[in-house]
Amino acid sequence: MNQRQGFLVFGNNWVQRFATQLRFKSFYRFISLFLIGIGLSVAIAACSGGSTSPDTTGSASPAADQKKEIEINLVSYAVPKTAHDAIIPLFQEKWQKAKGQTVTFTQSYGGSGSQTRAIIDGLEADVVHLALGADVEKLVEAKMINEDWNKTLPNNGIVAKSVAAVITREGNPKNIKTFGDLTRDGVKWVTANPQTSGGARWNFLVLWDYALKNGGDEAKAAEFVTQAFKNVAILAKDAREATDIFAKQGQGDALINYENEVILAKQKGQKIDYVVPEINISIDTPAAVVDRNVDKRGTREVAEAFTEFLFTPAAQAEFVKLGFRPVGDYAQTNAKELATQFPQVKKLATVDEYGGWGKVQKQFFADEALFDQIQSKLGKS
Repeated sequence: MNQRQGFLVFGNNWVQRFATQLRFKSFYRFISLFLIGIGLSVAIAACSGGSTSPDTTGSASPAADQKKEIEINLVSYAVPKTAHDAIIPLFQEKWQKAKGQTVTFTQSYGGSGSQTRAIIDGLEADVVHLALGADVEKLVEAKMINEDWNKTLPNNGIVAKSVAAVITREGNPKNIKTFGDLTRDGVKWVTANPQTSGGARWNFLVLWDYALKNGGDEAKAAEFVTQAFKNVAILAKDAREATDIFAKQGQGDALINYENEVILAKQKGQKIDYVVPEINISIDTPAAVVDRNVDKRGTREVAEAFTEFLFTPAAQAEFVKLGFRPVGDYAQTNAKELATQFPQVKKLATVDEYGGWGKVQKQFFADEALFDQIQSKLGKS
């Protein structure tokens, strides 16, 4: 029998004797309840270690204070999946050591434009990695991502980049070396439609930039791009269809594609002849936190940490394996090695030179903008 139990027995015995002497049953019941109450108070105080003060200590990590496991949703265009599959375990290990918390990922992959629409329609992405900044801007317009998204991350939010490559038939029988060669008589090439494909907008921009970098003004650039699209054999709906039309159906003498796609295909054993023109454009792929969703789901801390992790040397090395040109410290530290993997581009434009995606979309790809005008002029609208 412990001290508390002995105290209760003693109290009950005392009450019984006292009540018997006085013959007051009501008094006995009152005193019994009183002593039992005191006994319970003593027991509770003992169980709490003698202190009723709240525990004000906690983890230094807000995420770890909430729960030992947390899930974030990564929504991306299809190409970087292999890199993400390698990067995610590295981040999970680092987060577990730093925060004592297990992070699980749900992943969704598809066309950049369709993924963007799905998020606007309710797909709860915490982090996005998309094919072009125009898609992130759509999420900004939908009030899902803050306007300063590219100011809160390294490299203005651009996590990996590529350039445009021109794939030719084996041996390059048409001797295609520059984007200017796509305007020659007798040369047919394949591209996706800029109205339906984000990647094809890069194809359009690289032609526009090539014309301007060769001394043309905007009027000359419009003539150049019009001639180039006059030589398009088939205008596909997306980049994958364009590749199939060129490679499997044998249409056209050339195909514009991302350099990283070409490198990845060669790594898989495909024999491909291609050139990377010295006048080119930086095909930038951005990552961002979806502010509305992370605040609703309580995942901001881990989502921001993962997005920032994509810029670390460990993550950048995985993007390089897929044929992407790296950014940040990794690119500078490994410049000599990377020079042997990626052909030098002497004049590399960026979309910012042309006012950013908002202006580019309005000038070139909106309804009745320049691309529509070109198609109408060529009788293809």
